[in-house]
Amino acid sequence: MNSETVWTIPEPLSVCKVHLDADTTITVRRHGNPDGPRLVLSHGNGLAIDLYYPFWSLLAEDFDVIVYDLRNHGWNPVGTWQEHNIPILVRDLTLILDSIDRCFGEKPRVGIFHSVSALIALLASSSLRHFVSYASRDSFSAIVLFDPPLCRPGVSEMEFDAATERLAAQCRRRAKCFSTEEDFAELLSYSPVFTRLVPGTLDLYAKTTLRQSKSREGYELRCPPEFEAQICEYARTFAVMIDLTDVPYPTKVIGSDPTLPATYLPSLNFNDIFTINYDFVPETTHLLQLERPRKCVEIISNFLQSIRFT
Repeated sequence: MNSETVWTIPEPLSVCKVHLDADTTITVRRHGNPDGPRLVLSHGNGLAIDLYYPFWSLLAEDFDVIVYDLRNHGWNPVGTWQEHNIPILVRDLTLILDSIDRCFGEKPRVGIFHSVSALIALLASSSLRHFVSYASRDSFSAIVLFDPPLCRPGVSEMEFDAATERLAAQCRRRAKCFSTEEDFAELLSYSPVFTRLVPGTLDLYAKTTLRQSKSREGYELRCPPEFEAQICEYARTFAVMIDLTDVPYPTKVIGSDPTLPATYLPSLNFNDIFTINYDFVPETTHLLQLERPRKCVEIISNFLQSIRFT
């Protein structure tokens, strides 16, 4: 691909409307090969699953690809900030999975999640039922977690806590209105955070995370910065609760390069947790699926073959 790359997301094969509560409906989309093994994918905080198209498009030929945006993200309307928190997102996931079976038929599924959606998937599978009342330990046949925001008690917890405070403050300072999508993409191009992305991703970033404003001319972020910041603050509480050895099905953790400066939150080194199937992708940051999508797919394929899912 060259600098002229334009990513065009195809129309879904079908869609499913999921009623999460009296005021909130989200749209789940089906792409790929309906006869293939089923993958369920979602995204990181403040982003949109369509932004990951350079990654999940590589899975579409062989897999039944089900994608959805977290509430208040992507295709979904913006609700209230009071309902935008980690426990509610965990409850949402259980409802979404039930709706996927109802709309598209039941079959085994592998979850593929990035960042905060990885944390949500872990909590939905957790034995911490006194913290997360909607936990369900039969949600998936396996899960793949990209750069999950996890942390261990101790010094790393202090570092993680400080990083989440900085990140939440950065989110709240973020501009949320832009004259054009091109202006937003150009602004992103000045940040070192986005220098490793595959060509064409910045334009896709603008198209998938902005929407036309109803109150003024121009565009606004689909997920308001204060909503994104609130999830960062919730992650501080829940990230220390997860025990990866407690997950009841095969789990693959794929991290960004731990030798690079953290661009999101401090990366964990899982090498001393021998029960966890862990890899990292060299020369990548927190957006590794958009930096080296083919390598990420290669790791997923090897993992699925090892558990005989495909």
